[in-house]
Amino acid sequence: MSHLNNLGRFICCVVVLFTITQTVKGQTTINRNLQVGNGRDTSNITYDSQGRPMRRNKGADSLQHRDPLEDSITISFRFFDSTRTRKLDSSLNDFTTRYPVPVDYVDIGNFGNAARSLIFKPNLQAGFDAGFHSYDIYRYKLNETRFFQTTRPYTELGYMIGPNSEQMINILHTQNRKPNFNVTFEYRFINAPGSFKSQNVSHNSIRFNTYYLSPNKRYTSYFVFITNNIRSGENGGVVDDKAVDSISKQSLSSAFNVETRLANNVTASSRNFFSADIGTSTNYSDKMILYRHSYDLGQKDSIVTDSNVVRLFYPRIRFQHTLNYITSNYAFKDNQPIPANYLNYFGLLVTSNPLQYKDSWKNFTNELSIISFPEKNNMNQFLKLGAGFQQIKGEFLYYGGDTAFGTSFTNIYGDAEYRNRTRNQRWDVFAAGRLYLAGAYAGDYAVTGSIKGVLGAKVGSIQLGFQNVNRTPSFIYDNRSSFPSLKAGSGSTFGKENTTRLFANIDIPAAHLKLSGNYYLLTNYTYFDNYIAAQQAGTIFNILHVSAEKSFKLSKYWNWYTQIHLQQKAGENVPVNIPLAFTANRLVFEGNFFKNLFLATGMELRYYLPYKADSYSPFTGQFFYQQSYTTSNRPDINLFLHFRIKSFKGFLRLENINTFNPADGFGFTKYNFSAAHYPQRALFFRYGIWWNFVN
Repeated sequence: MSHLNNLGRFICCVVVLFTITQTVKGQTTINRNLQVGNGRDTSNITYDSQGRPMRRNKGADSLQHRDPLEDSITISFRFFDSTRTRKLDSSLNDFTTRYPVPVDYVDIGNFGNAARSLIFKPNLQAGFDAGFHSYDIYRYKLNETRFFQTTRPYTELGYMIGPNSEQMINILHTQNRKPNFNVTFEYRFINAPGSFKSQNVSHNSIRFNTYYLSPNKRYTSYFVFITNNIRSGENGGVVDDKAVDSISKQSLSSAFNVETRLANNVTASSRNFFSADIGTSTNYSDKMILYRHSYDLGQKDSIVTDSNVVRLFYPRIRFQHTLNYITSNYAFKDNQPIPANYLNYFGLLVTSNPLQYKDSWKNFTNELSIISFPEKNNMNQFLKLGAGFQQIKGEFLYYGGDTAFGTSFTNIYGDAEYRNRTRNQRWDVFAAGRLYLAGAYAGDYAVTGSIKGVLGAKVGSIQLGFQNVNRTPSFIYDNRSSFPSLKAGSGSTFGKENTTRLFANIDIPAAHLKLSGNYYLLTNYTYFDNYIAAQQAGTIFNILHVSAEKSFKLSKYWNWYTQIHLQQKAGENVPVNIPLAFTANRLVFEGNFFKNLFLATGMELRYYLPYKADSYSPFTGQFFYQQSYTTSNRPDINLFLHFRIKSFKGFLRLENINTFNPADGFGFTKYNFSAAHYPQRALFFRYGIWWNFVN
């Protein structure tokens, strides 16, 4: 119990430390939805503290008082393909809002390495899919692209540093060059050398997007450019799991000296922060350019005030055109393979020559849609019909890159979507579908529908939904891929996967409670069952996932946030590994203690029941089904102190308290394992700052 007492003392100390912090003179920031008048001269227009347009005062009175709200900003954003306006999140108690790894994910030992979810999440994408998703959480993606509207240029800088020179840099800048033209730039850099051999990571992501609305509000354009470069060392796991127990707190390099199954011949110099080359590694990269523009037919209107005229336009018919071009490369390489290790640990015959598997893709899509708005003053009710043409080219490099092979194919698909979110926000009906009509993926389809109703302020809302996806297995299961797959390589072909999902969500804000349930029925489920062997389930099986999220107010300043997930599979020989129960909790002391000091400090705890966790294959980049190893981990425990002073946010974190090991002289060397041969991190300290500026 002594270590628990120490944790209590730590929490008490940090609370006392920050409650005596001196009062900092404040600044008020007002966030409201932006309303912009178009179709007129706006060079003499400014905005008051409530975000309303007003004439600019051109006077030069030297006795004029400074406006205390002149540094305020009105800023909002919408995600790509969404009409819902959202605000920036300034909360403190949940670090995962700024950290790219969600709470339900586990990696293979280092920040930036391959990661998977503890919650069952099947692939529900119809049509072409290359099949490499173990690094998706570190990538910028199209559906997460934000289009801003802001009255002033806004910049957010983030910097986080952790153990072994681990660091993450985040940059966001957005500004409206004109009231109807916004530019946004985002950059993220992740570098983490890791504790064990060949865990080093170097990820770079850039996103640049613009939004333009013509002065007459008829023409709209969206431009998005995204590039991701993922480089992650691969060590195949440690040779002997018990060797991790010999790691001592007395030697900072003892973890690096543990023998690994791959890259065991690397030296400490290979962990150099400035080194761009990782000898045994996974290397993924992708670039995407999207341009979407539309022209509307509809009705004009205007609102006349004492100082100006706000011109309005209600679209009734929209013609929308989208061009999307994506290049992607997926590769595994080992510059200095050790043939004996490949044979002993993975059953692979290789030479000592450099080894490489690489798939490269070019994907061009041209799509045209027509959208109808039945109600002129409700943009959230529409019917969309469209069609698209897709051309895909692939190139595959085998062995050391000496042999290349290419393929190409085309697809034609049809789209339909209906959305009706009533003006009183009581009902939200959604239905969408895509069918591949011709080409290599003919017969693939994805259909989804849901209805959501708000039953009252106290009762909350309920949503019911259905989804069915019929898809060709990802291309990594195809015998044309350069990546090893024994079943596909033997000439076998897999049938189309079919997944049915029924879901329900209940939100009761008055009780701070959210309930959800997902039922999956799967046919022809495709998976790997060892490092290079692909299989397809021959029977139908189902999976049930239910969850609850709730916050408890324990006192004026103490809050408990919890989420609980239960999962159960049913059927014969179900090739899916999931924990029966998973929970994540935060016990937080939080509040506004001075005019500008917001504090959130406490403890995080995450735990899942022992289960047969998926293993990981560095050669295919896939987590695979296995039945020989069972995890039995301690709960993950972290201590944190987060605070905000004006626009400055600080995050201090002591993570993996659970590694406390009395047998090692009260060191922190009792490692959890996320998969067979892949130990997690020991105790470490991490801190970060996020600072936003209004120019």
